[in-house]
Amino acid sequence: MGKTITIAIDGPAGAGKSTLARRLAGRLGFLYIDTGAMYRAIALSARRLGIGWDDAGRLEELARESRIELLAGGRVLLNGEDISQEIREPEISEGASRVSAIPGVRKALVEKQQQMGREASVVMEGRDIGTVVFPGAAVKIYLDATPEERTRRRLKDLAGRGLPAEFSQVLSEIQRRDQRDSTRADSPLRQAPDAIYVDSTSMNEDEVEEALLKIVRERTSNGKEVTG
Repeated sequence: MGKTITIAIDGPAGAGKSTLARRLAGRLGFLYIDTGAMYRAIALSARRLGIGWDDAGRLEELARESRIELLAGGRVLLNGEDISQEIREPEISEGASRVSAIPGVRKALVEKQQQMGREASVVMEGRDIGTVVFPGAAVKIYLDATPEERTRRRLKDLAGRGLPAEFSQVLSEIQRRDQRDSTRADSPLRQAPDAIYVDSTSMNEDEVEEALLKIVRERTSNGKEVTG
């Protein structure tokens, strides 16, 4: 097997990490790993089983035993079942943030993520990819946007799925999640010292994609290893 390349994209909720990581992976021919979907899968499984999102012991066991597969097109399988739509419900998003704060859950899923990165070149996004999961990643990017812009994007996504919401409510949820993600004791959200900061507030998806692709090419042997 030849040398694999890991691209780590971190940033707060609603910054566009999933969309851009998926697009970047497609351009490069890399595997896209949505770590947030993995935490959402555990939150959904816990709800189905009647396990509280604060039950650290049972959640850690659940995270270790669950078989999570990330497929093309953003499909997510939990123990063979397609849960791609269910995990995008607002309630599950909240649950994912809560279960991701549990050290045992993070440890179990980080081990799964690291195994994926050893087997293929990947674009992986989340909250602690460049700081914890892959501190030696070839490329580290911290993708950000203002809370207000992230709220607008979230509202657009919800409306597209027939789930209208109030701006003030979504903004409050995003700010609350930012606070929780950045202050948790285990693997808090923060920019890695060697990560390149990208503010996407005033950029469209095409512009952000080109900016990230330029960074990747500059950071990987001046583009010799990555030609997508």
